[in-house]
Amino acid sequence: MCQACNERSAQHLTREGESRRGFLTAGAAALAAPLTIPALSGAAHAQDAPSALAESRVQSWAAFDTSGSFAPHTIPRRAAGPKDMVVEILYSSICHSDIHTYKGDWGMPQFPLVPGHEMVGRVTGVGSEVTKFREGDYAGVGTMVDSCGTCANCLADREQNCLNGTTFTYNSADKLSGGVTYGGYSRKIVVKEDFALRIPPGVDLAGFAPLLCAGITTFSPINHWDLRPGQRYGVIGMGGLGRLAVKLAAAKGAEVVVFTTSEDKLEDAKTFGAAEAYLWSDEDAMRRQRGSFDLMLSTVPVAYPMQPFLNLLKLDKTLVNVGALFPVEGAHGMMMGFGRQSLAGSMTGGIAETQAVIDFAAHHGIAASYEMIAPEQIGAACQKVVNKEARYRYVIDMTQA
Repeated sequence: MCQACNERSAQHLTREGESRRGFLTAGAAALAAPLTIPALSGAAHAQDAPSALAESRVQSWAAFDTSGSFAPHTIPRRAAGPKDMVVEILYSSICHSDIHTYKGDWGMPQFPLVPGHEMVGRVTGVGSEVTKFREGDYAGVGTMVDSCGTCANCLADREQNCLNGTTFTYNSADKLSGGVTYGGYSRKIVVKEDFALRIPPGVDLAGFAPLLCAGITTFSPINHWDLRPGQRYGVIGMGGLGRLAVKLAAAKGAEVVVFTTSEDKLEDAKTFGAAEAYLWSDEDAMRRQRGSFDLMLSTVPVAYPMQPFLNLLKLDKTLVNVGALFPVEGAHGMMMGFGRQSLAGSMTGGIAETQAVIDFAAHHGIAASYEMIAPEQIGAACQKVVNKEARYRYVIDMTQA
């Protein structure tokens, strides 16, 4: 990693700021550069096959109840407008959020449910006003597909915190077509250009799909809390989120320490870039680590007592929870007060910051570890995620749908 990357402070990604300008400039530069993948000739706005933009019926795999079984299902996709693009989905990965949603952990979803907010595919059609993509490009779609674009949070590139309501990629009220949104467990999606991400040529497309949620979810905290080279960074949990958290922080130059409940993941953690790895049950190790961390990230998807990990923070430092989106357990007010510790929450990131993690991962050769599955294996794979048997992300080959 170059010294400039090491010394760069946290990026404040705003529409007026340098990072936003860089995001837009990079998009123009990408169009100007020669394509390294097969693509149709012509300008970005050319459309030689208008039928590619028409309303369509698309094959998907859907959950029809909370049992976790999936079956083929045909869904509608709207006609693409002038600022829309059509993406043929090649790979879509399974996020624990998908499981929480179909199980009704966050409220009962609308069935049939088509999950998936980590997808990468090929652009097959672009509207007349699209400027950053053209047919044949690779694009990703992450956790959201629309926002108001005018509120204070949207103008600060925090579309995920839209004050007028973010439209999430699935099981969200569809303000354009009515009904609900359908996600990436499908063959095609129509998305606004502003909510599509550029996928650099030459990367492992399947390995980049998990960056669209797991990657940005773990990258945003180290960016916002300004993790610096040489600082001690604790990662709690070693699943799909934890693995990417380790790799991203190690690439930033941090000293990464992993805490896991699975003994067979201790060596994996070091392979992914951790300097140390410990079991939660190792009381001696927990005692030795007390007061030693500059930042910690909890990726565990269920609630658990957090005070033992808050005790590991230095004075005035923060533990960020990105995993358990439930009531927090076991944080003791007096102990937090004496240590002046902070317990914070974070969830996904804006479009500019998501593009930043994609570019960062491409620059550092980072991709998710994954196992490729066919659509008919979705239900079984989800159950393995629940049982902590996944190593580490299941990616669905949607070309088989």
